[in-house]
Amino acid sequence: MDILSFILLGVSLSMDALAVSVSTGICVPDLKKREAVKIALYFGGFQALMPTLGWLLGISVIDYIRAFDHWIAFGLLAFIGIKMVVDAVRGKEEKQACDVRDNMLSHKTLFFMAVATSIDALAVGVSLAIVKANIAAGAAVIGVTTFLISFAGAVAGKRLGSTFEKKAMIVGGLVLVAIGTKILIEHLTGV
Repeated sequence: MDILSFILLGVSLSMDALAVSVSTGICVPDLKKREAVKIALYFGGFQALMPTLGWLLGISVIDYIRAFDHWIAFGLLAFIGIKMVVDAVRGKEEKQACDVRDNMLSHKTLFFMAVATSIDALAVGVSLAIVKANIAAGAAVIGVTTFLISFAGAVAGKRLGSTFEKKAMIVGGLVLVAIGTKILIEHLTGV
């Protein structure tokens, strides 16, 4: 595979990470650039790591993961999204917003969101092994592409969030649930 193919693959794999980055930026209207970098590092890092793991695991193991990967992604994103909506609806004090802000930028939350949005990259890694692609080049290009797209998404979400505050947090939570549902439907229907 050539670099352009890896870039296109990286762009397509990063769309879920983009949407989650925008949602995170929406929920954190005072997002700082270093926090946007943190978000982008998680998403870019996992988008680079997962194809590498898929490549290493090979065909036999991916069949076991493929059977339930969509349920894991759906569960993680739906849980985080519903929690965001509930926190926004219940939140009447600034302290609540600070708790949500801290939670959205916690290593634990970013870890789960990054894993949930990069599970499909695991299967891509198996495909890259089948076509004997250079996994180091592929993972690097996919990771950098996702990093750049996620950073831009978090910054764009910040601009939206500071404008719409509580409503934006509800929308952000619903977007996470929608992404999880989309992943689940795509895997269950084969579309």
